[in-house]
Amino acid sequence: MANKVPVKAIYTGSDVTSLGEYSATDTIAKTYLDTDLADLTADQSWTGSQRGTTVVDNDGSFDMNGGNNFKCTPTGAITLTFTNITNGQSGFILLVNSGQTVSAHANTKVDANLLATVTAAGTYLVSYFSDGTNVYLTNSAVYA
Repeated sequence: MANKVPVKAIYTGSDVTSLGEYSATDTIAKTYLDTDLADLTADQSWTGSQRGTTVVDNDGSFDMNGGNNFKCTPTGAITLTFTNITNGQSGFILLVNSGQTVSAHANTKVDANLLATVTAAGTYLVSYFSDGTNVYLTNSAVYA
């Protein structure tokens, strides 16, 4: 559907291609397509809330295509791992740990104390940022 704007009703005028879709060359659709409304490469102003849902992933492997914010309650040892690593993506992991051992994958970058801290039983907020190759983590203190 590249360069096609779907419509709910079939219009029988000359500006319609098949099955009620306007093409980019049709005069009615051209006005719509020439705006920045659907252009994800243009700056956008949002007037409504923009958010995603929390992705629950208890095995410590976080798919960046799944979302930005994760909740992890491991039931065994985990290795903090990211898949589909996306340049510029950032977010949070709410880690609710009962004392399971936490380690980090080679491309998951942590400071000298993070793993020992989050291995201790407690709830932690872990933030992350990706440069497209590695994912860098920081952590909160334990929440009561």
